[in-house]
Amino acid sequence: MAGRQFTVLLAALAVIVIGYNSLFIVKETERAVMLKFGEMVDPDIEVGLGIKMPFVHVVRKFERRILTLDAPTQRFLTIEKKPLDVDFYAKWRVTDTQKFYTATNGEEVRAEGLLAQRINTGLRNKFGERTFHDVVSGERDLLMTELTRDLNLITVAEFGIELVDVRVKRIDLPSQVSQSVFERMKSEREREAREHRSTGRELAEKIRATADRQRTIIAANAYRDAEVIRGEGDAEAARIYASAYNADPEFYAFVRSLTAYKSSFSADGNLLVLDAESEFFRYLKKGSGK
Repeated sequence: MAGRQFTVLLAALAVIVIGYNSLFIVKETERAVMLKFGEMVDPDIEVGLGIKMPFVHVVRKFERRILTLDAPTQRFLTIEKKPLDVDFYAKWRVTDTQKFYTATNGEEVRAEGLLAQRINTGLRNKFGERTFHDVVSGERDLLMTELTRDLNLITVAEFGIELVDVRVKRIDLPSQVSQSVFERMKSEREREAREHRSTGRELAEKIRATADRQRTIIAANAYRDAEVIRGEGDAEAARIYASAYNADPEFYAFVRSLTAYKSSFSADGNLLVLDAESEFFRYLKKGSGK
């Protein structure tokens, strides 16, 4: 009785083991291939529950979602032979499981190593065709787009991997050349500053000269207008005086004589020597003034 129970238990255990090794599940986020003694018999197993022959078939699963390759910093040279330390990353995913398994044995680490080699070569070639300015700012986006497009054709054909995107995270100058580049940039900025100051001084001189010329012209025009107005005023005053004096010339002569007397004897001690017959005192000699 005990022997029969052990046999049944052993049979049940064998059924469980065989069933466990016969069934497998492929998730929505996975891709899988089936191998028979190392030979691929199904390069793209459908998602869901599947059956295989225990100890004969082996199911290898790979990630279906987009993966990230974060590569270590590499040094590349520009067309001017300037070294740059470049830190980049890449987005990739498996599209052909048969090629992927054949090229990498289904190992993500090996796949990332192959991708890193291809990307390093591509970046080295792209950087070698461009100047420092183009790589850093001018054509950086275009460079990444071209690199992704060109490398994707290779990775799909050789590894069954779609290269979704390649991006540069950081570009640094090596420490031994950073100081010299900084000094050169500083000198360039100082030169530009001197040019701006020189241009500013030149413009200031032009503006100042224009203002001085305008001031001179305005002052000359004002002086001319003032002289014209003054001349017209003097002429008008002379006309009025003449008109007033012509109304009574004798009275005008009398007033002029009084003014002359006042001016001649305005201070103490003034002495005036004249001929007795002089016309200067003619209004004092005769009461009528004639």
